Amino acid sequence: MIAIIDYDAGNIRSVGNALQRLGAEYELTADPARILAADKVILPGVGNAARAMENLRERGLCELITGLRRPVLGICVGMQLMCRDSEEGPTQGLGLFDARVRRFIDTPGAKVPHMGWNAIGNLDSKLFKDLPGGSFVYFVHSYYPTLCPDTIATCRHGGQTFSAALKYENFYGTQFHPEKSGSAGAAILRNFLAL
Repeated sequence: MIAIIDYDAGNIRSVGNALQRLGAEYELTADPARILAADKVILPGVGNAARAMENLRERGLCELITGLRRPVLGICVGMQLMCRDSEEGPTQGLGLFDARVRRFIDTPGAKVPHMGWNAIGNLDSKLFKDLPGGSFVYFVHSYYPTLCPDTIATCRHGGQTFSAALKYENFYGTQFHPEKSGSAGAAILRNFLAL
C-alpha cells in the first residue's frame, strides 16, 4: 500500500488518479501509524512552501518523514520541502536533499512561473529506468532546487539549469509532476512503485 501524505498541500487527487491508473492501492492519510505501515510514501504539493511546511509541522509529520526507511517520493513543493531551505517564505526544509530552493528570475523568453512541458536530461537513477534522456515532463513552478550532489535529473529554463529530480538514500523528489506527465510520468511512477 502507498500512503499519500495529506497535509492540505494540493495535487492529491491527480496523484491518486495516476496511481489508480497503474493499479496501485493507495491511502490518503496524515495518520503517523498508517504512514509508517505503508510500503511506499508520496509527499505531494503545490502552492506556497512556507505554508506547506507549517502544515507538516502542525501535524507533527517532520520527524516521521525524515525517519522513514522505505521509498519516499516528494513531488513539486513536496520535494522542495525535502531540501535544505527555500527562498519562498523563506522557510527551513527537512534537509534530506543538499539543494537550496531559489526563485527563477523573470527574463525575456523565460517567464515565471515555468509552466508546461520541458525536457529532462542527465538521468541517473532507477527512477528513470528505460526512460531516454530528453523525455518531456510537465512543470508548474516559480522556485527550483539548485544543482547538488543529490541531483539525478536536470532541466533548463531560460539561462538556469536546475535539479529536475533529486535522490538521497531512500528519498526521491521530482520538481515536475509525474502524475501530469503522460507516458513518461507513468513510467517514472511505475519505476517508483517497483523500488
